[in-house]
Formats: sequence, structure tokens, C-alpha cells
Amino acid sequence: MDNLKLSCTIIENSPVHSHKLSQSIYRHPNLKLEKTYRNGIEAKNNRANKNVDLLFLTIELPFINGFDLLETFKECPQIILLSTTPDNAFRAFNYNITDYLLKPLSPTRFDKAINRAVYNAQLLRDPQDKKHFFVKSNSRKVKVNYGDIKWIEALGDYVKLVTEKSNHIVLSSMKAFEKKLPNSQFLRIHKSYIINLKRIENFTNTTVEVEGKRITLSRSRRDSFMNAIQTS
Repeated sequence: MDNLKLSCTIIENSPVHSHKLSQSIYRHPNLKLEKTYRNGIEAKNNRANKNVDLLFLTIELPFINGFDLLETFKECPQIILLSTTPDNAFRAFNYNITDYLLKPLSPTRFDKAINRAVYNAQLLRDPQDKKHFFVKSNSRKVKVNYGDIKWIEALGDYVKLVTEKSNHIVLSSMKAFEKKLPNSQFLRIHKSYIINLKRIENFTNTTVEVEGKRITLSRSRRDSFMNAIQTS
């Protein structure tokens, strides 16, 4: 994964932010900057979503904003949305974005976003790598795809894996099972629940809805949840 290079395009109207972002990309070993566009119209006309692995897209663009530009893309690479405010995070969550970053960029948050993008790209390029694992359920080994998991629920000395195809009861503590999961995709939001971040449908300050199930968001875990979905 360390050798994986993602081709990138910037869509940013601010010369200052564009320059800083370019410098961050040049310094990162997993990124290669291809093009930079100053507004959504220019990006749309030049089909900025084509032949690139990752788009850095500012929401507050002139002429056509970032959300409207996304709506024009029939095919889409990974997207990292940029904004000066966290207010757009709720709407951003309706799109299949890789990350949501606030400007000015934090180096730590930038690196975390790129780690997630590289991880996603690795899964696409080598689907057998880190796509599944095995659990012992009902005295047999069962293959579970990470992407199929909706949430994990504590059941005393066991945990319950709720997946797209079936449920599995596994002898394990939540803490031990949490270590088996990629932290870029899964998060513990309550002492009794770990959720798949990619399966969230909506959320409030106190609850998170995953595939139709409303799960309580613990106050002590709210900050880590907000950070994981890029609202801080």
C-alpha cells in the first residue's frame, strides 16, 4: 500500500488554498497532482472526474458549487470535499465521499483522509486484500466480508454481527472484536455498538441510523464520531 500512487485533481477557486493543497499533495508519497481547476464550469467542461483517482473539491465554488458539480458526474472517483464551515457536512454525507475537510487544512486531518483514500483504492485494485475475515460461529468458521457488516452488537460474553446476508454470534468481547476491524470503516459509538460508517443513513447529536436501525450515540463518543465523519 505504501507504493500506491493516486492521481489527483484540485477544484478550488482560492489561489491561497489551492497552493497550500498543492504543496500538501506534492509532499505526500501516495499522491500525484495532475490538474487544477478554478471553478466548477471549467472542471465540468474538462471532465475533471475522468481518468483520475481522487478529486479535491471545494463546496463554495463560483458559478456552480461543489454539490451541483457532483450531481453532473455519472462516474465518480474518490472525492474529498473541502469547506470553510462544518455546516455542509450533513448534506455532504448524502454523497459517497471519502472525506470532508475543513479549511485551512490540518496536516493531521489531511494525512488521515489520504490514508482512507489509499485504503479504499487498495481494496479496489486488490479485492482479495483485507476484504474479509473469518469468525467462529456455531462451531464453524464463517467468512465475513467487511463491507457486508451493518453493525456489531454486544451480547454479554458474545458479540452479534449483523450483516447483509445473515447474523453471526461470536464469542468475543467488544474490545477484542473492535481490534479486528479497520478503523477507517468501523467505529464504536456506544458501549454496546460498533457501526459500519459506510452504512449510515442519517444521524443526529444523539442517534445514528444504520440500515433502518436507530442506535444511541453515547455522549462520550460523540466527538470521535463527528471526527470520523469529518464534521470537526
